[in-house]
Amino acid sequence: MSLSSTVAGDAHIITVGVDRIDAAMAIQFKEDMRTQTADATGRVILDLSEVEFIDSSGLGAIVASMKQLGEGRSLDLAGLTPIVEKVFRLTRMDTIFNLFPTLDAALSAQTR
Repeated sequence: MSLSSTVAGDAHIITVGVDRIDAAMAIQFKEDMRTQTADATGRVILDLSEVEFIDSSGLGAIVASMKQLGEGRSLDLAGLTPIVEKVFRLTRMDTIFNLFPTLDAALSAQTR
């Protein structure tokens, strides 16, 4: 799993550097997210612009990553490709996560 992180203002940005988040990668994704966000505070933005496919295991791994952040911290999603965005909308996860078309849009938005 290839995750990289940077900080921009009050946001901790984690970029996913693979084209799939599926059953084969879900456990490693959760562990890598835990490592990347362990010291982060506040808002985390997950940049999914390179991800072209996600299955239910990948979706579950992202939800688990949000839950492991704990109280007072949010996980926003940016750069969803059309197929990945469709999965989030069909499963109504767009009501749980803030979805942004680009990382820049996520960085400039005020979140709920």
